Amino acid sequence: MDLGLEGRVYAVTAASRGLGFASAEALVADGARVVVTGRGQASVDEAVKRLGGPASAVGVVADNAAPDTAERLIAAAEQHFGRIDGVLISAGGPPAGSMLSATDEEWVGAFESVFLGAVRIARRFAAELGEGGAIGFVLSGSVREPIGGLAISNGLRPGLAMAAKTLAEELGPQGIRVFGLLPARIDTERVQHLDSLGGDPEGARARASAGIPLRRYGRPEEFGKVAAFYLSPAASYLTGVMVPVDGGVLKGI
Repeated sequence: MDLGLEGRVYAVTAASRGLGFASAEALVADGARVVVTGRGQASVDEAVKRLGGPASAVGVVADNAAPDTAERLIAAAEQHFGRIDGVLISAGGPPAGSMLSATDEEWVGAFESVFLGAVRIARRFAAELGEGGAIGFVLSGSVREPIGGLAISNGLRPGLAMAAKTLAEELGPQGIRVFGLLPARIDTERVQHLDSLGGDPEGARARASAGIPLRRYGRPEEFGKVAAFYLSPAASYLTGVMVPVDGGVLKGI
């Protein structure tokens, strides 16, 4: 299937590893070019190298919480590739913990990066994109069901999903699409870390896998391919949707 990505340019945040990198990799594999961010120069440089170098990817050291991140991404895309067609807004997950243990500082830090930073980036890209543009948010299954031990994510992700749906309504008349992706147990460093918190990572993985209809964790590339499709012109009549990429773990319709 031709996704229509050849020659198009997308920004992907938090893309030096994990779901962001897998998404950038899938975009490049189908002919797109990408601007990727990470928090360290070494990790960004390595991601660019793995994505095929300057012909396919450009790296920007940036944090979603920084007010100038969106402007820098758009400038890099225009300077190196001459256009920008969309953005996938990914961020590192909030710290694990319960409602009773999460501190004010953890809530504020997560809000700045996960929520406000994402809204700010989306708002700036909305002003830049034209018809056919796409804005994607990497969210979580906690949009629909709370996840034990992830109180901050449970609090912030549903609100960001509603902001995304509101943005889809506002941008629809301009032909700009907005969507969210809801991963669950994808085999990334973040999930491996969460599995290790109880001291028995193998047991935690086995228990989590038993609750997934496909009985396994997802592979990052499986998530990346879904992201690439939803960003692409092949998904031109899909907007305002929240798409689980979770092996069937969410039970609601």
